[in-house]
Amino acid sequence: MPGSRRAPALITALTVAATLAPAPAAAQWTNRYPRNTGYGHHVYLEGYELPSWTIGPANAAVAGDGALLVASRGWLWQVNAARGAATRLTATRLTAAGGHDARPAWSPDRQRVAFVRDDSRTLALMVRSLADGTERELDRGMILDPVFTPDGRALVYASARAGDLDLWRIPLAGGPPERLTTEAGAQLRPQLLPDGQRVVYVSKPRSGGDQLRLRDLRDGTERVLVSGQILSQTRPALSPDGTLLVYGLPGPTGWELWLLSLDRPSAPTLLVRHDGGRPIDPVFSADGRTVLFSEADARQVLHLYQVPVGGGAVTRLFVDRWSTGTPMGALRIRTDCTGCPVPLPARLEVRDSSGHAAGPDAGMMRFDGQNGRTYFYTSGVVTLAVPTGTYRVAGVRGFATPEQAQWVRVHAGDTARVTLTLDELWSPRANGWAAADHHFHLNYGGAYALTTGDLTAPMRGEAVDVGTPMLANLANRFEDQPRFQPTVMGRAPLLRWSQEVRSHFLGHVGLIGAPALFWPWVWGPGYDVYGRDDRLNADALGFARRHGGAGIYVHPVQGTAPPFSERGLASIPVSLVADAAHGLVDLLELVCLWSNAGTTTDVWYRLLNAGFVVNPSGGTDHMADLHRSMAIGSTRVYVQTGSAPLTWPRYLAALTAGRSFVSTGPLVTLTVGGRAPGDVVAAGGTVPFTLQVASAVPVDTMAIMINGQVAWRAPDAIDSAGVRRYTGRLTLPQGGWVGARVVGPPITRWPAMAEYAFSHTAPVWIGARGSTDPVARRAAVADLQRAHANATERLEVGYSGSDIPRLRQYFAEAKAVLDSLGRER
Repeated sequence: MPGSRRAPALITALTVAATLAPAPAAAQWTNRYPRNTGYGHHVYLEGYELPSWTIGPANAAVAGDGALLVASRGWLWQVNAARGAATRLTATRLTAAGGHDARPAWSPDRQRVAFVRDDSRTLALMVRSLADGTERELDRGMILDPVFTPDGRALVYASARAGDLDLWRIPLAGGPPERLTTEAGAQLRPQLLPDGQRVVYVSKPRSGGDQLRLRDLRDGTERVLVSGQILSQTRPALSPDGTLLVYGLPGPTGWELWLLSLDRPSAPTLLVRHDGGRPIDPVFSADGRTVLFSEADARQVLHLYQVPVGGGAVTRLFVDRWSTGTPMGALRIRTDCTGCPVPLPARLEVRDSSGHAAGPDAGMMRFDGQNGRTYFYTSGVVTLAVPTGTYRVAGVRGFATPEQAQWVRVHAGDTARVTLTLDELWSPRANGWAAADHHFHLNYGGAYALTTGDLTAPMRGEAVDVGTPMLANLANRFEDQPRFQPTVMGRAPLLRWSQEVRSHFLGHVGLIGAPALFWPWVWGPGYDVYGRDDRLNADALGFARRHGGAGIYVHPVQGTAPPFSERGLASIPVSLVADAAHGLVDLLELVCLWSNAGTTTDVWYRLLNAGFVVNPSGGTDHMADLHRSMAIGSTRVYVQTGSAPLTWPRYLAALTAGRSFVSTGPLVTLTVGGRAPGDVVAAGGTVPFTLQVASAVPVDTMAIMINGQVAWRAPDAIDSAGVRRYTGRLTLPQGGWVGARVVGPPITRWPAMAEYAFSHTAPVWIGARGSTDPVARRAAVADLQRAHANATERLEVGYSGSDIPRLRQYFAEAKAVLDSLGRER
C-alpha cells in the first residue's frame, strides 16, 4: 500500500484534461566556459581545476635563480621573500567582470613568464616578456597549467581544443599546437623532466580513480605513480633535477604533502600533515632543498610556507608588503535599507573600470559562474584598499532586493564612501516566511578548511534563515563527519547538520532532522564496498522519519528530455517511483544546481496526481569551500512559519506540511478559497484566489495550475523588477490540488544565479490531502507505471548476478500499488 501519508483517492467527475501543462525544459545551470572537457559535470571542473581569485599568494613558481612568482588578487606578483615584499607584475585590461591572471611559469632563461588569463568565459595562454612588458596570446579556450620546455622553445599545457582536456605543445616561434595525449577524460598539470622527453601529469579518466602518471613522449609508454579518488587539490611538482615529485593527497583529517622518488614511486614519504590542513600548490626551491606551498588561515587568507625536503619544521615566508606600482586609496562601503537602524549583511561585487575585481583583506572571494561575477560578503560595513581609479560597487541581499550599483572615484590617500540602500520588494520574514537551503556542503575538496561559523556571513548576506549543511562522501572519504552534531547550531541563522546518502544507482537522498547518521552512506552498483548489498533507499528514508526528521530526494531529474519520453525515462532515479508508491518520500528537491526544475516538476506533477503527498524542497548543492560555486540559497525553499520566533521544530513541521514555495528568484504567495499551500480547500464550486509575485528578476509567465494544467494565466509579465498582485475565481474539481508556477526567460541576473527564474508553490489540496481527479490520476499512474517498469529493468541489469530479494519484493509491491491506483474509478 502507498503508506499513511496518502489520503484515499476521491471519485470525481471529469474536470481537467489528462495532458499536463509542460514545465520549462531547461537546466538549472548553464556553461559559461567550454563544456566538453572530460568531466562528467562542469561544476567539478570549474570548482577544482580552474584558477581561483585568492587573498594571499597562490600558484607559486620558482625560477632557476630562485626568483619567485605568485598569483594573488587576480594579478601576478614577483616576490622578494627575504624582504617580505611583493611587486605586481601584471595589470589586466579586461572587458568582462571576473577575469584574472594565474598559474605562472618561468622560462628557463628567466626572460619570459607564461600564465593563464581568465576573462570569465575562456582562459587564454599568455606569454609576457620581462624586458619590455609586452604580452602575447598563444591559445584560447579552456587553457590550464602552462610550463616551458627545458629548451625554452615551446610550452606544454592542458587544453580542451579537441574536446577533452588533453596535453598540448605549442612552439613559441609560431605554428599550430601539437596534441600529446588523447585519452578520454582530463589530463592536467604537466611537469617536464630535464630531458624534455618525459612528463609527469595528473590524469582524471572518465571512469575509475585519478592518477599521477609518468609518460614518455617518444613512444607514449606510461607508468602510474599515484592513484586516488577525486584528487581535487593534487598538483604535482618536480624537483629541479627531475628525480623527486611532491604532491598533495587527501588524508583522514585534511590534505597532506607527500614526496616520492620517480625511480621508486611505491615508497612515498610524508612531508606535511596536520589536522584540518590544506597545503596546496607545492613547488621546489631552485636548489631543490625545500618545498614551498600555500595554505589558508582561518580567515581564508593564503600564506606561503616552506619545509625541508628531508622533513622537519614548517616555517612561514612572510609577505606583508604588496606594491601595485600605483597610488592607493580606500573604498568604504555601507549596505542598509530605508529606515534600518543598523547596516545590513549583503553580497557585494566591486570591480574597476577595466573589469578587474577588488576584494577585502580577509574572507573568501567567490565566483558566480552563471553571471561571471566575482563577489564577497559584508556584515554591513567594509573598507577595501584599492589602487586609485573608478570602481563599480554593486550589492544585493537575497531574492527580495533588486541589484543596486554605484560608480565611485577613488583618489590617492583618500577614502571614497558608498552607501547602497537595499530595499526589499516584499519582505519574507516580515510576512512570516523563512528562507532555507537544504542541500549544500561545507567542505568538499576545496582549498579552504571551513567551519560552520564560516556559513554565517554568506547565509546572512543571502537572507537565508535556515540551513542544513549535508555531510556527504567524496568518493571513499566521508567529509566533515567529526563535525556532525544532532542539535541546532546558532539562532540567526538556524543551522542543523544533515546527511546525503548516496546510492548512485538508486538515487541520492537527503536526511534532515535526524539525530544520528545513517550507515552505510553508500552502496549499490558502482561501489567497491557494499556494491552488491540488497539494501533499499527506503532504509535511509525510514530512518529519518522514525527519528523525527524527513527524507528528500535530491537533484532527482537531470537533463532536458521529457522524463516520460523513451529517452527521458532513464533520467528518473531508479527508486524514486517505488519509494513514492510506498509513501516514503517526504520532500522532492524541485530546484537544485545539479538537476532540472522543469523535468523534475513534470515528475512531481505525476506523483501529486496519483495521490502521493510529496512536498517541495529546494537546495543549491553548493560547495562552500570552492571559489567557483553558486551562492548558498541560489535555489531555496520558503516556509511559512508565522510570526512566532523561528525554531527548528516549528520550521520542520511547516516544511513537511507543505506550507511552502520553492524559488530560484521570484517570491510567490497563493491563497485559494482563503487557504494557503499545505491546507485543504473544499472540493467543487467556484472559489476566489489571490496570487502575489514579487520578483527582482524578469518573469515571463505566472500561472495557477490545477492538477498540472494551467487554469489561469496572468495577463502581463515582470520585465525588470516589481510586484504583481492578482485576484480572480477558480472552478475546482472534486479532487486534486492547486498550485502557482512562475517562470522567467532563459537568462538570469543578480540577485539570481540559477539559469532562469522559477518558482512553484506547494499544493493547496482539494477536499483532502492526497485527493485525486480520476482522469488526471489514471494518466499520471500510466506514466508512473512506465517509469517504474523501466526502473525495474535497470534494477535487474545493474544488480545482475546479485541476490536481491528485498529489492525485488519492494519493487513488486510498488508495482501492485500503481496497478491498483490505475484500476480505480
